[in-house]
Amino acid sequence: MEEFPLDPQLEKDCVVLGDLPLCRVLLMNDATYPWCILVPRVTEIEELFQLVDELQIQMALESGILSRYMNDLFEADKMNVAALGNKVRQLHMHHVVRKQNDAAWPEPVWGKAPAQPYSDNELAEMREKFQPLFARFG
Repeated sequence: MEEFPLDPQLEKDCVVLGDLPLCRVLLMNDATYPWCILVPRVTEIEELFQLVDELQIQMALESGILSRYMNDLFEADKMNVAALGNKVRQLHMHHVVRKQNDAAWPEPVWGKAPAQPYSDNELAEMREKFQPLFARFG
């Protein structure tokens, strides 16, 4: 897959964890919630329906794989998966682990608590936790 430009806001807010066959997996730099973002490595796409059928299916598969992985890894009470794109137009899909005792429960996570950036050690731990996911596709 050719290199693609990542929206500047996503670059600013996230850390790259790795790549699945279609999507780049980003980690939102907010330790308040385990929160990943899938971004298909396709240029100039804002909406899921703009992807060709095969890539829509692939993105759905990768979303399911990531959701299951995060659900099991972090023992989620609920997985929130959403593609909003009002501010960041580039197609991306949020995957947020929710727990009944988290800072925003049961409300959406946006704007509920100030972002708490990961420390270098926490970030290294998160990268390590996600390596088995990427190793499947190595």
